[in-house]
Amino acid sequence: MQFRTQIPISKSNTPIDYNSKVLSIGSCFAENMASKFDYFKFQNETNPFGIIFNPVSIEKLFNRVCKEEWFEEKDVFFHNERWHSFEVHSDLSNSDRQELLETLNKAISETHKQLKEATHLIITFGTSWIYRILEKDEIVANCHKVPQKQFSKELLSVEIIRESVQNTMSLIQTLNPNINFIFTISPVRHIKDGFVENQLSKSHLFSALHNILKSEIYNLKSEYFPSYEIMMDELRDYRFYNEDMLHPNQIAIDYIWKLFSENYISESSISTMQEVDEIQKSLRHRSFNPESDQHQKFLAKLQQKINRLGEKLPHIKF
Repeated sequence: MQFRTQIPISKSNTPIDYNSKVLSIGSCFAENMASKFDYFKFQNETNPFGIIFNPVSIEKLFNRVCKEEWFEEKDVFFHNERWHSFEVHSDLSNSDRQELLETLNKAISETHKQLKEATHLIITFGTSWIYRILEKDEIVANCHKVPQKQFSKELLSVEIIRESVQNTMSLIQTLNPNINFIFTISPVRHIKDGFVENQLSKSHLFSALHNILKSEIYNLKSEYFPSYEIMMDELRDYRFYNEDMLHPNQIAIDYIWKLFSENYISESSISTMQEVDEIQKSLRHRSFNPESDQHQKFLAKLQQKINRLGEKLPHIKF
């Protein structure tokens, strides 16, 4: 007997392995998945400009990165004793304007290099709702607690999202024609927008994205991972949510990662993942008697495992 519905997932045509270079961009769920890549020691970079939720803001950042358009003084502003940019997350904000500009431009330079070398780009879209700063008539990635009256709130149409995603892909393919795209929709519900409004927002993302993915131009280098569908259908129980009842908890993240790794990571990498997992668990082990001979032998054996793995894959560091 089956007591739950399971989402069918197609195996990737271009699976990720330990030689792959992965760049992850998007919502907070992108960071949940990236933490798994980090744990298993894949070559992975995540959200160099912080968490970004909407497709247009992601496109704007990739436009800067691909063309190496540096941030200038006109692109930052002072509010609540810190300098900010409307194009990036507040995690990058700084009390010193010059330091902020240096941080942003370093992120452009490094991301440009990573994008040229990347084998896979994972983009996680969170919402179709955007805020537009009225003074500049520009869509922002983050409002930085600037008073709400200075913004208008809008829902991106399916057509605008489709064009934005296509523009993003074209920009990136100009820089790196061989890159593989993996798209997903964040399972986190943006209830501050309203329950009905959240569903509408997600539906616009789905419609735009699947319209692109079924096109012959894009489907050879693009795949879709159903993280939203897994959360809503396979894990449709509040025991899989954090206390806010909106974000997936660790059990849910582990389960979604399991399905992702079974379908998007090469079979040849599974044994290495198991080795890494054993080492990670051993490193977290705390001995009752650190000076004992038994513990010293344990540490020596652990170091041998780390050295053997390092010989096979020099980029892996613990």
